[in-house]
Amino acid sequence: MVMVNSGEHRGQQGRILKVMPEKERAIVEGLNIQKKHTKPNAQYPQGGIIESEAPIHISNLNVVDPKTGKGVRIGRKRNEEGKLVRYSKKSGEEIK
Repeated sequence: MVMVNSGEHRGQQGRILKVMPEKERAIVEGLNIQKKHTKPNAQYPQGGIIESEAPIHISNLNVVDPKTGKGVRIGRKRNEEGKLVRYSKKSGEEIK
């Protein structure tokens, strides 16, 4: 889960559907909806207006802290087993 920290959808949360690391963008479920007008074709026999999510730059997204439910900065540290894990810098909670 991520939270948008700037732009039109500021403060809204959603689940990441796809990450595009080469463009530094991510598609978030239910946010940044765009409308596209299409002619009838094999995939859309009726044609019409199709709504889909557009990518958001990753600098405008924060990971949601499982404890507080707010967007926070994250860090990385080694846990008891010696594995590298992400954690919330605010609450210290491990993020899965």
